Amino acid sequence: MSELTSLAISVALLGGLCTWFTLSVGVLLIWAAFAAWACFFHSGGDLQALRTTIVSNCFGVLTAWVTAVVIVTVPGAELLGEPLWPSLVVCLSIACYISAARLKSFSSIPAVTYGYACTFAFLLQTPGKFSAESLSSLSFSNALIVVPVSMIIGAVFAFGSARFAARLQRRPAMAS
Repeated sequence: MSELTSLAISVALLGGLCTWFTLSVGVLLIWAAFAAWACFFHSGGDLQALRTTIVSNCFGVLTAWVTAVVIVTVPGAELLGEPLWPSLVVCLSIACYISAARLKSFSSIPAVTYGYACTFAFLLQTPGKFSAESLSSLSFSNALIVVPVSMIIGAVFAFGSARFAARLQRRPAMAS
């Protein structure tokens, strides 16, 4: 079986299973799981890619969460105005996470960006989540909890799909 065919089969089957799982649980973000899935393959599709994906995605989530907390709790918007304050905070946070790429654990800037982007997608597209109350809750309403859990699940499913695809590519031994 070709590499592309085996990958199509494994990602399709595990993608369906991942979708069923996240919808069954009801609080997980399938789109964040699929972003991490893509990140895994973008990062090399092996065990090291799994580590890179999880660590870097989670660092991106943490950076975005801190950014959101600063935006909603520090009174900069009162002084600088609504569009300027969040823009400056985001600008500084991006400079920080890119500078953190000097550390090997955070060296995959795209992987960090996926976590950062998924966090802001959740915060900005889900009513009521970009608030001090949600950002400080110990529940799946908090982006710091729901986004990394969803992304870790996606990365694990991605790793499983890579392993499954590799197994599908193996040809049975010829009988002698």
